[in-house]
Amino acid sequence: MTPESKSYLAAALEAAGQGHLMGTWSDLTDGERTNLLTALEGLDLEQVQRLRERLRAPNDHAAKSFEPPLTFPLERSAEQAAQAEHASALGKRLLRENRVGFVLVAGGQGSRLGVDGPKGMVGVGPVSGLSLFGWHAARLSAAQQRHGGNITWFVMTSSSNDGATRAFFEEQDFFGLGQQNVHFFTQEMLPALDQEGRIVRTASDALFLAPNGHGGTLAALRSEGMLDVAAGLGIEQFSYFQVDNPLVRPADPLFLGLHALADADMSSKVVTKNDPAEKVGVLGLADGKLGCIEYSDLPEDLRTEKDGGGQLRFRAGNIAVHMIRRDFVEKLTKDGLLDLPWHLAQKNLKGLDVQGNPGEVPGVKFETFVFDALGAAANSVTLEVRREGEFSPVKNAEGPDSPSTCRLALTESFGHMLQAAGLDLPERDQDGTLPLEVDPRVAEDESEFCAANESAGGLEVLKGEHGWLYR
Repeated sequence: MTPESKSYLAAALEAAGQGHLMGTWSDLTDGERTNLLTALEGLDLEQVQRLRERLRAPNDHAAKSFEPPLTFPLERSAEQAAQAEHASALGKRLLRENRVGFVLVAGGQGSRLGVDGPKGMVGVGPVSGLSLFGWHAARLSAAQQRHGGNITWFVMTSSSNDGATRAFFEEQDFFGLGQQNVHFFTQEMLPALDQEGRIVRTASDALFLAPNGHGGTLAALRSEGMLDVAAGLGIEQFSYFQVDNPLVRPADPLFLGLHALADADMSSKVVTKNDPAEKVGVLGLADGKLGCIEYSDLPEDLRTEKDGGGQLRFRAGNIAVHMIRRDFVEKLTKDGLLDLPWHLAQKNLKGLDVQGNPGEVPGVKFETFVFDALGAAANSVTLEVRREGEFSPVKNAEGPDSPSTCRLALTESFGHMLQAAGLDLPERDQDGTLPLEVDPRVAEDESEFCAANESAGGLEVLKGEHGWLYR
């Protein structure tokens, strides 16, 4: 670096309130200087300034009115039942005609869950130990064998786990889906700031960078060329889901069909909140705009309000499962027009303070959330589904939303399948869990399991040390 260019860079950083990043330049080795320059060249200082402004004004306009969304309910009238049947038939046809691409958000690490690698490598199969990645792949394989057509899987990683994710897929031979049908892309990383708006460093030559949230999926689909790939394959819809929920059904004909019939830009699945105090966002309209209303933003009286049927009026719990039109993503991301609001996550960050001392720095990570795009959708469908059948995420090592609660939810759904088919159940383990697993390629619900059991040859069940596995 010439003295002139170094001086220019230092001045630009100083003007952006980031002069501390060059403060230790004279103490760095040649290698460290190269590392720092590479990191600084990747900075968008205009974006950093916008983040600083967001930090200074964290309280956005508070909504004045809230309304629950119109949902397609679990308990349906005769007319809704007929609509559901029509929608399912349409969804099956769209799957068969390869009009759907599957977008998995998988940028996280599994360190909190005891896995040294991507979160998708965490084992959740109650008997098989199948990983989260493997479980999602099995559901996609099931869709392919039931509906025909081809599966195109878009897997969004982060810079911290991209290489390990690709290597894991290769080790698993892409779970039988074919390497040519799996497309990896990475989301953008953003610098974390301290409370004064200065970029935190993890070392004198490295910046503290964090993924930009699941809202970054939309921008990354464009910047990483996935929209072009999808258009070239004739894909019209994206089925969006996150890696931590193995109960999700990415190829749900009903959801897809309802979304298509409504000519919706973006649609969502929801589950009924367990109770008013459950700290989950609910879908609804805030000042007439559809989106996810955070638990803390919903007034207490509305959290507990009941409707005429005795249910919570605001009960549409968001489970991060969406159907999104490809051309809607194209419109949102054209010419960098995507402008999702920033959400702030206050954290103690392991790094260097502004003087270069190591320790924990009170700071902020910035994220965007994909559900904020709902407000730009011309039409939207909100489909209510059963929590026990479609939502049990793996977020914590123990307690709620942990691998153990997820396995319990899976095994209970499998038990219902066997009971519906009139089959005996294995004895429960000491903790009350059924040592039972049904491969998604066998069945994903009770009707499919009964049909498979009654088919020629019946079902293959392996009864081993860890339980019963139907495959």
